[in-house]
Amino acid sequence: MSDLDGFLGQARVHDAVFALRPDYRALLIAAEGMTPGPSDTYSIDLLTQAETAARQAHCECKVEQLPHVAAWREAYRAFGAKPQRTRNSIEALLRRAENGLPRTNRLTDIYNAVSVLHQIPVGGEDLSRYSGAPHLKRATGSEPFDTATGGTAVTEHPDPGEVVWCDNAGVTCRRWNWRQARRTQLRDETTSALFILDALAPLTDTALREAADALTGHLHRLSPDLTLASRLLSAPQGD
Repeated sequence: MSDLDGFLGQARVHDAVFALRPDYRALLIAAEGMTPGPSDTYSIDLLTQAETAARQAHCECKVEQLPHVAAWREAYRAFGAKPQRTRNSIEALLRRAENGLPRTNRLTDIYNAVSVLHQIPVGGEDLSRYSGAPHLKRATGSEPFDTATGGTAVTEHPDPGEVVWCDNAGVTCRRWNWRQARRTQLRDETTSALFILDALAPLTDTALREAADALTGHLHRLSPDLTLASRLLSAPQGD
């Protein structure tokens, strides 16, 4: 078993999250040997394609009416978040795409583009900055969250009952897929990463795999020495 497989083997989604949304699935992809760097022609071209697709989606219906966006809005309401104020990541990206998606670095650009093109929340974290394996749980409210306000580093805490991704050091992403911690953000020099693809019904397992294949395909094109491992987390099936 590789180190990446061992890392993913310790990842978990707590029962309290599955009780909230039994249809939830998380596809985790761990990657090593990536070729990092700032935004480049490849990643910017991919973002441009995503912007075009998002504008087309806007023409067909309101963003909040897209099936997977609507499902995430329901999930946010289920743990007490107001989706009009704290938008799930795919809704936020689709709305930003109208005026142009951010150009951050080649790895972040790629996963944001895949997120928009496949209308699925995708997160990317610097694997070297993890402390232990990822787990998705409902917060107690005491967990530290490393963020910034007005350019100043601050430590916040999630609301009790909020759905959060954590490692042993604290929260890595608040409100399921709303905002990432500064500590594990992808950087220009990142060479190992954890990508998290979040799915709710009506998004199918087939569509989830297609998004994952698109992401890994782009990573392979940019990183000839890439090593990957993946794991699907879903609710236990009854007898």
